Amino acid sequence: MDTKQKRNFYTKQTRNIWFSVGLVFLFSVSFVMPVRAASASLYLSPNAGSYTIGNTFSVEIKLNSGGVAINAADGTLVFNPDKIEVKSISKAGSVFSLWVQEPAFSNSLGTIIFAGGKPSPGFTGASGIIMTITFKAKASGTANLSFASGSILADDGLGTNVLSNLGSGSYQFSAREITPVPLVEEPAPQAEVSGPPLSPIVSSKTHPDENKWYSNNNPEFSWKISSDVTGVSLLLNQKPASNPGSISDGLAESKKFENSDDGIWYFHVKFRNQYGWGAITHRKVLIDTKPPEPFEITVDKKGDDINPSPTLFFEAKDALSGIEYYEIEIAKNERKRLGLADLKYNFYQLLPQPPGTHLIEIKAFDKAGNFTTASTKIDILSISVPIITEYPKSLNPEEKLVLGGESLTDVTILVFVQEKGKEPVMSEVQSTKEGNWSFTSSEPLSKGEYTAWVKARNNKGALSFPSDKVSFAVGLPSLLKIGVVAVGYFTVISVFLVLIAILAFTFLFIRYKISMWRKRVKKETKDLIKITLTALRALREEVNEQIEYLDGKKGLTGPEKKVRDKLQKALDLSERYIDKEIKDIEKEIK
Repeated sequence: MDTKQKRNFYTKQTRNIWFSVGLVFLFSVSFVMPVRAASASLYLSPNAGSYTIGNTFSVEIKLNSGGVAINAADGTLVFNPDKIEVKSISKAGSVFSLWVQEPAFSNSLGTIIFAGGKPSPGFTGASGIIMTITFKAKASGTANLSFASGSILADDGLGTNVLSNLGSGSYQFSAREITPVPLVEEPAPQAEVSGPPLSPIVSSKTHPDENKWYSNNNPEFSWKISSDVTGVSLLLNQKPASNPGSISDGLAESKKFENSDDGIWYFHVKFRNQYGWGAITHRKVLIDTKPPEPFEITVDKKGDDINPSPTLFFEAKDALSGIEYYEIEIAKNERKRLGLADLKYNFYQLLPQPPGTHLIEIKAFDKAGNFTTASTKIDILSISVPIITEYPKSLNPEEKLVLGGESLTDVTILVFVQEKGKEPVMSEVQSTKEGNWSFTSSEPLSKGEYTAWVKARNNKGALSFPSDKVSFAVGLPSLLKIGVVAVGYFTVISVFLVLIAILAFTFLFIRYKISMWRKRVKKETKDLIKITLTALRALREEVNEQIEYLDGKKGLTGPEKKVRDKLQKALDLSERYIDKEIKDIEKEIK
């Protein structure tokens, strides 16, 4: 192979190598192109608004099925509990009739969760109401309401998640504008007074509603007097109709009584003018400063230690104003207000609680706002914890996640899949009668790092503790695995390119060395030819002298003639052979 052929060969090989690298790169890029096809959405209505602090407003959670029939949806909403709080949740008008997770909220955590469904043929539409949430504005500023997670399942027999968009809301709150209003309307001026004064119009800034109980035992009253009034008589006692007497207490327009005893009181006041004392005003005042009597909470698990929804029995009493409502707080996370109408038989059954020890506090409020607190602890045992026995170490972007494991028989397995830096997404599957379970994601996961774990839930709502977590990555498939270290496409491509660079450098270096070697060989070959030719000429001269010597000698014998002829023949052959070889060598080293 001559120099030109070698150059063409290496050029062709280099082009093939770079073409192969290009194909590998394009193939690797195609692995990370996400493919999704969904059109349904969860959204809020209204998704914006301006409200006054202290007022309530309602937000509907709606769904758009995207033109396909759906039969289930779930979601977790988050909000800032410093700005707003949930007052109530209503399922009235909901498109769902079945609830895997009853709508629930936690004002301490700022979360709302739900999971509902509808039998086949499901729901199709663009504005299906799931539920209505009533909020109360607490502080000025902006409060955002957004979905941390959610899903909408198609009624296709496969439970395909068709959710493509999660809406959000932003609401503005401002302080209430207070317009000063006089406590008592100014009486119309009278042109002429002809008789005793009318009964005073009395108001109270401490006890504005005479039919409401207050814990303030320092009542204060005020009134207006006209120019003809010459005396004011007043009295505070516990009789509904008393006469404060005919002795004036001055011309004051207000009166404050301090450290009054608890009970029902009456303020009596009348005016006097030149015609005498007028009609009496009797103003009732309700005072209760004492909290309800201490009470206890009794927990009934109905003989089942794993019962996640024990019943609480309690009853508080308040001899004066009476009990108005109770407030139940569970583990400092969940709070609920219960009116007396919600407690017909003085018991309350808790919603299913997770396993563990939970502190239960119940506050009993009387009608004056005083309260007494009772507390107890409940221990909710965990059902058998499921285990994950089958999970991938890594996934390609086009592969679906497959998990499997063991658990109790006929329980619901809650599968949690969490991408790093995001909220976990929950799915549900049923275990078999043999105690096995399997889960396959409805669609491939996007590229990233993931953690998965499971919980079990029986038909009573009892939960298990979470299983051990497993981790896996979604990305390009590994080409090489050494122990627990997996080498991916990009690593291999990088190493491959480095090897190409090393080979190219080695090739150029060897070529350079060969070029230097060829130059050195060429020079030494020329020197050798020169020496050989010089030696050959010297040899020819010596042989010619010997031949001339023999030819000049008289009377050559037969053997001497043979020697002469052989020398001549050998010399000729040597010259021809050496001349041919020198020409071949000169041709090769050009």
